[in-house]
Amino acid sequence: MQPCKVLLVDDEPMVADALKRVLRKESYEVACAGSAAEALEILSGQSFDVVVSDEMMPGMPGSDFLGVICERYPETIRIMLTGHPNLDTALRSINTGHVYRFLIKPCSGMELSITIKQAIQHRELLRKSLSLLETVRRQSSFLEKLEKRHPGITKVNREIDSTIDLSDIQDDLEALLKEIDTEVERSQCFFKNSDETGKE
Repeated sequence: MQPCKVLLVDDEPMVADALKRVLRKESYEVACAGSAAEALEILSGQSFDVVVSDEMMPGMPGSDFLGVICERYPETIRIMLTGHPNLDTALRSINTGHVYRFLIKPCSGMELSITIKQAIQHRELLRKSLSLLETVRRQSSFLEKLEKRHPGITKVNREIDSTIDLSDIQDDLEALLKEIDTEVERSQCFFKNSDETGKE
């Protein structure tokens, strides 16, 4: 499993370095930028799982920067870390940057590490949910088409060994079995991959 990549954006090198040391001990791969412009330059060449940004920075404030990240890299988790919290900053971070969490300095590296871990877990759960929903939709569509071609097929009784009794269906039997096998393989592959991901 690839280590989580984190980009810290803060114009205070001592703050960024302190957080970086803790995160690296927690097996995160960490890069630092001193401004929004530098961070965008880094992001143009490589992807990151998480971007943690300060608010008060030269050039572009962190809340606006995270809004750009949200637009360009929507899959990247965004976290605001600021020593000057106020309602306006919080609202812009949430409404424009769609941040996962709004943290206030001083923030320990361990607190940030836990927040990042929770954010990654939340994202993976969301991805699995969306993937499962798409699988259910595909299977539902398949069953609807199957029912139109073979009325009653979706209501047939299953034997104890879970095989479908197709004794009353004569037309296009081979094609029908092929379609069913394909859908079963897709489902098995999906749940196998989900189980392996969960074990990791």
